[in-house]
Amino acid sequence: SYAVVFDPLDGSSNIDANISVGTIFGIYRKAEAAASGAKMTTKDVLKPGKELIAAGYALYAAATMLVLTTGNGVNGFTLDPTLGEFILTHRNVRIPKAGAIYSINEGNASTWDAATTAYVAACKDKKKQKTGKAKSARYVGSMVADVHRTLLYGGIFCYPKDSKNPSGKLRLLYECNPMAMVMEQAGGRATTGTKRILDIQPTKIHERQSIFCGSAD
Repeated sequence: SYAVVFDPLDGSSNIDANISVGTIFGIYRKAEAAASGAKMTTKDVLKPGKELIAAGYALYAAATMLVLTTGNGVNGFTLDPTLGEFILTHRNVRIPKAGAIYSINEGNASTWDAATTAYVAACKDKKKQKTGKAKSARYVGSMVADVHRTLLYGGIFCYPKDSKNPSGKLRLLYECNPMAMVMEQAGGRATTGTKRILDIQPTKIHERQSIFCGSAD
């Protein structure tokens, strides 16, 4: 009755450096015909993220965590290796309304559009921050790791489109949509910069998008 989309190993280029990696997943209900036994087609997963019934990610780091939403808030579970089971350790996770951290690959700065360039400059300018303090930069290069930190500490994770990737770099179906659902269910936001991620109708499995997600403010 269900169709699953997933990125099996996000941040795989970091493995040899022993840096955090993860798995991202989203779950849709199959179309009625497929649920009745008919062969599945891409139509069963080429749906806007707002039709997801569950989403989340596994983080493989100092501890292994599973962060999950079924559309009624977000909960985090930590693997207890002595039991071989995931224990509920983060109940009803809520992202702070604002945060002091921005996360973006500044090595791509020369390829950004004017809006992204201006936004990142504002993050560094204490005069343009409500707190009177410039934001701090943190970037792991693994979406799961960067989004997980953003979820817990607040702030924003950005992977914008640029001149090298005019549509964006991350995959809408199995990276942006699941993370957008998690963020919104935790009280945050997820957008391309101009529109809500979860409202986008995908047209192909590996479609790419720009994403900005994190605290609502």
